[in-house]
Amino acid sequence: MEVKVASSAGFCFGVKRAVEMVYNEINNSDNIYTYGPIIHNEEVVKDLESKGVKVISKESDFAGAQKGTVIIRSHGVGKSTYEMLEKYGHKIIDATCPFVKKIHNIVREASENGEQVVVIGNKTHPEVVGINLWCSENKPAITIENTEEAVDFDIPKDEKVCIVSQTTFNLNKFNELVEILKKKGYYINVVNTICNATEVRQSEALKIAKDSDAVIVIGGLSSSNTQKLFEICRRECNNTQYIQTLNDLDVDSLRDVKKVGITAGASTPNNIIEEVQNYVRINF
Repeated sequence: MEVKVASSAGFCFGVKRAVEMVYNEINNSDNIYTYGPIIHNEEVVKDLESKGVKVISKESDFAGAQKGTVIIRSHGVGKSTYEMLEKYGHKIIDATCPFVKKIHNIVREASENGEQVVVIGNKTHPEVVGINLWCSENKPAITIENTEEAVDFDIPKDEKVCIVSQTTFNLNKFNELVEILKKKGYYINVVNTICNATEVRQSEALKIAKDSDAVIVIGGLSSSNTQKLFEICRRECNNTQYIQTLNDLDVDSLRDVKKVGITAGASTPNNIIEEVQNYVRINF
């Protein structure tokens, strides 16, 4: 069997940076919290919890929490969260991905200038929720995640529109939705904020899927970018499976297969990728 592993598989810059910041802090602080899971990978979160790192997902829970160090996850948060954490006396370590921080600055400035901010992405994703919170309360962002919502978009024609994207959104889908909005005749400033690593990862996944008899996509079930990789690969190769760890692998689907492609989301540790890769190489 020929096994092809995507060179882009595994931790992206922002995720690697955030995870390292948490592990480094374990030796320096007591009462370490992350505001939400530091990344969308259950195995990493479990390991950090075994080392005493607590996950707090609601702002109200910080009021009763013992003072400690709070690490802002790579997805970022709104301005009010920083103010809340300072109010309760917690030390803040900001692990927000720099590319996400850039989006915060773009939408804040656009909103202050009276522009209507449009975020193309998944409404409930923490990154998108955080981006929206940097817009003015008087002119909240509008999130669009599908064709129907783009077609239905309707604001006064004299308004200026600033369009940004969730960093892990599908590039082709982003371009498709932008074209729909452009045809409506608004004055639009489009800022493609999809991370370059995401574009590379999706492009490589597409190539691997086209050239494989089976594809294994590795990542946390709550990982948005991994879900998009699975969708891309599944369209090109019907025998595509989505797993979190080697334990989830459907070995029967790999029997009599000549070419297997492996890719992984931005929150997938290298040791899990290597474990799956080695297993497939040795056993098939």
